[in-house]
Amino acid sequence: MAVQTRVKVAKTEASKNEKYGGLGRDTLIRLYRTMYLSRKLDDREIQLKRQNKIYFQISSAGHEAVTAVMGLLLRPGVDWVYPYYRDRALCLMLGVTPLEMLLQAVGAKDDPSSGGRQMPSHFGHPRFNIPSKSSCTGTQFVHAVGAAEATLYYEQHPKALAQAKKAPLGELAKYGADEIVYVSSGDGATSEGEFWESLNAACIKKLPLLYLVEDNGYAISVPVEVQTAGASIAKLVKSFPGLHVAEVDGTDPMESYLVCQEAVNYCRERRGPALIHAKVTRPYSHSLSDDEKLYKSPDEREGEAHRDPLSKYALFLVREGLLDQKQIEAIEAQVEHEVRQAADQALAAEPPAVESIYDNMYSPDVDPTSAAFAAEPHLHGAQKTMVEMVSATLNDEMSRDERITVFGEDVADASREENLKEVKGKGGVFKATAGLQRKYGSTRVFNTPLAEASIVGRAIGMATRGLKPVPEIQFFDYIWPAMMQIRDELCTLRWRSNGSFKCPMVIRVAIGGYLTGGAIYHSQSGESIFTHTPGMRVVMPSTALDVAGLLRTAIRCDDPVMFLEHKHLYRQPYNRSEYPGPDFTIPFGKGRVVKEGTDVSIVTYGAFVHRAEVAAAQLQREGISAEILDLRSLSPYDWDGICATVRKTHRVIVAYEDMLSWGYGAELAARIADELFGELDGPVKRIAATDTFCAYQPKLEDAILPQSDAVVAAVKQLLEY
Repeated sequence: MAVQTRVKVAKTEASKNEKYGGLGRDTLIRLYRTMYLSRKLDDREIQLKRQNKIYFQISSAGHEAVTAVMGLLLRPGVDWVYPYYRDRALCLMLGVTPLEMLLQAVGAKDDPSSGGRQMPSHFGHPRFNIPSKSSCTGTQFVHAVGAAEATLYYEQHPKALAQAKKAPLGELAKYGADEIVYVSSGDGATSEGEFWESLNAACIKKLPLLYLVEDNGYAISVPVEVQTAGASIAKLVKSFPGLHVAEVDGTDPMESYLVCQEAVNYCRERRGPALIHAKVTRPYSHSLSDDEKLYKSPDEREGEAHRDPLSKYALFLVREGLLDQKQIEAIEAQVEHEVRQAADQALAAEPPAVESIYDNMYSPDVDPTSAAFAAEPHLHGAQKTMVEMVSATLNDEMSRDERITVFGEDVADASREENLKEVKGKGGVFKATAGLQRKYGSTRVFNTPLAEASIVGRAIGMATRGLKPVPEIQFFDYIWPAMMQIRDELCTLRWRSNGSFKCPMVIRVAIGGYLTGGAIYHSQSGESIFTHTPGMRVVMPSTALDVAGLLRTAIRCDDPVMFLEHKHLYRQPYNRSEYPGPDFTIPFGKGRVVKEGTDVSIVTYGAFVHRAEVAAAQLQREGISAEILDLRSLSPYDWDGICATVRKTHRVIVAYEDMLSWGYGAELAARIADELFGELDGPVKRIAATDTFCAYQPKLEDAILPQSDAVVAAVKQLLEY
């Protein structure tokens, strides 16, 4: 009888488990506990904010059910997770603790997400594969694409994974069988371009990427019908090929579990990406800086209260006989005690030291300015142009490091591989990547859709996971769609995560004018905008030899690098060089004295170096000795070299191609005047372009961009002092 009784119980339990989607009683209770814990952490943070003990609060209230369920289905430390700020319950379910969340709220030194550098609910945790989230809406979509591309890449290139594990922060180079990538957002963020760019790429590549769109009906105060055509993102995306699309009541844990489980399995089986559109609520205002009573009617707010996932799920547990009211109250009391204890610990935690603000701005492991990168060239072979040297250097580095991927618009030889038997191949609009796809294959060298934000964002996701992407932005003039990705994501990741994450890469960009017909949109400079961005190195070689040395340093260093290649210099005869060998590197921040002189110093870089040489030759014929310093590296730059040349000649001209006002040279001129004033026998002069755009007509272009004769005139004027 006892055996029969046990069998009956087993059948009953199995029946219940089947009824609840295979979830047992303990798991169902764990779901409630996690949801309630998430809400109580929100409530405690709200209280602390009103007491001025923390400085910002944004809640996950109303989103707890579907996100807690998703946390059950994802594998902590295996799957990669790109949550947004309302995913508190998800992060709790994955293993992030209440204390860790409250340490972020108070800005504590030991906050594992950022060390006091980011707002609360900007989740990040290396142990659970949660890269640090920024405040930007929608940027995370393309990072998740890059992370999912890394999943497939490591499946095909195990050597790359082994190399990544040996690099700094190699513990982040993980790969798990049938791992997937998760990314979430509110409905409002689906209006961002990166959302659509990411879907396009995910479907083209059939990536194991799961989207969760948590639609609470509002993007701050903008209702969904104003934000999204037809008020349903699910309906808008259903035509994407290979995309599994599902809608769900995100306030119902049972319904959410079944829908989310199907989507997770779809991705794990490598059938393609999936998107879940979950309808949730937002019972609190957007944040404590918002007041929803200003735009939500009382009836609307009351209707939301009836859909609150906590009260609904508690009632479900009681009705199903899984818990009674006293048991629920006991769980809630236990949670509230845990939150109080965590809050007390967080409030007593040590804040970061003020002097720590410079920590993790750049890699603490690899210093590209160090003597370790000073190497002698071993010249051999035929003379190469600058563009040929780009290709040769990439070729050597790709053979050495399987982590390197090269991609962008038109960089492949031919996307249709079958055509390679019959055609020469493209290899970039300037031929800088010609032949690389043929040699290294289409998984390492490939074309992308025409979407600059996506190109950089995907590279961020790849680099976060240990790859070394070398994306190309075809023309500097079209880099601007990627500006948010560069300024707010790429450059900040190491700093905002307090060194827990990084994304070293090399963004190759063709820049500059002097093209005779380049006009407004193929002649732009603007390097000062990016040198004004901490966290990224910026270099701009003027010779083929410097291309080889600086590009190799850029690839081997551990920081993001913007590698600016002047289009006018790509095929000039005067800056060619033999190949310097596969280990030739040049340290960043070390200029090159192009010509020695005694009367005046010309500090310059890029295409203007040669124009300065032409001017110096003319001045020499007139008995004036000009020294030329080619900076080569713009951030960092060679301040010691500038000091040396100014102390030698006591007169200095800063020459650059960009517009005069607010240009790169303005900073150099200001610092020289500030710190070397006593060395000067005259004012610091600047030579630059007019404060206009570059014209198409050659005579106008010549008048707009700085020329050699302007240097001659400025030197003579300076010598009169």
